[in-house]
Parts: sequence; C-alpha cells; structure tokens
Amino acid sequence: MTDKPKKKILVVDDEPDIVTGISDRLAFEGYEVITANDGQTALSIAREKNPDLIVLDIMLPKIDGFKVCRLLKFDKKKKHIPIIMLTAKTQETDIKTGKDMKADEYICKPFDQDELIKSIKKHLKE
Repeated sequence: MTDKPKKKILVVDDEPDIVTGISDRLAFEGYEVITANDGQTALSIAREKNPDLIVLDIMLPKIDGFKVCRLLKFDKKKKHIPIIMLTAKTQETDIKTGKDMKADEYICKPFDQDELIKSIKKHLKE
C-alpha cells in the first residue's frame, strides 16, 4: 500500500456546527481539512495553501462566497480549484449567479453528507 498525500479541502462556512460536521466527515474519509469562517480568510487560505477543492458557503462575513468564488476562478493560478457552493440560497437567481461565478457545483442546504462526499470525489476524480 502506498501512502499518497492526502487531498486538501478548504471548508468555508460561518456556522461552526456545519464546519465541524463537514470537517469531521472529510477527515474520516481521509482528507486533510482546512477551515475558514469568513470570505476574507477563505481567500487568504486558498491563495496560500492551494487546496485541492473548496466547499464554500455564500452568506459569509467580510466577503460573500460569490465574490470569493469569482476572485479565485478568474485568477490564472487558482482557477483550476473545484469550488462546490454549499448554501441555503435556493432561488434560481442565486443558482444562476453561482454558475456565472464559475462554481463547479451548487448544493443547497439542508444537504446530505453522502451526496456532498460523492460530489467531492467526482470533482477530485477519485
């Protein structure tokens, strides 16, 4: 058995229970987890730590998730990072905005953790 490096996932949400729940499940699945609870921190971490994937809420303090997504997706060095928007914003206009910001997937809360894991594995091509 070879020890391949763990994939690094940045989880961004301002609700501690959601961050803990997703982080615990991802760690159980064998991922390295980094967290942020506001958009500004998320942007800094994404630029510094270069995660393999980002799970990103929209309604965040300091910088909203749409703007974080757009800033990363229009950055030549970061645009390859898959971003899964995970949000309570379920309106068609919100979903369209997520697509316009180049989010790779848009999952609405409440969500199924198994579905989130399946989506993460799909985007990481595992």
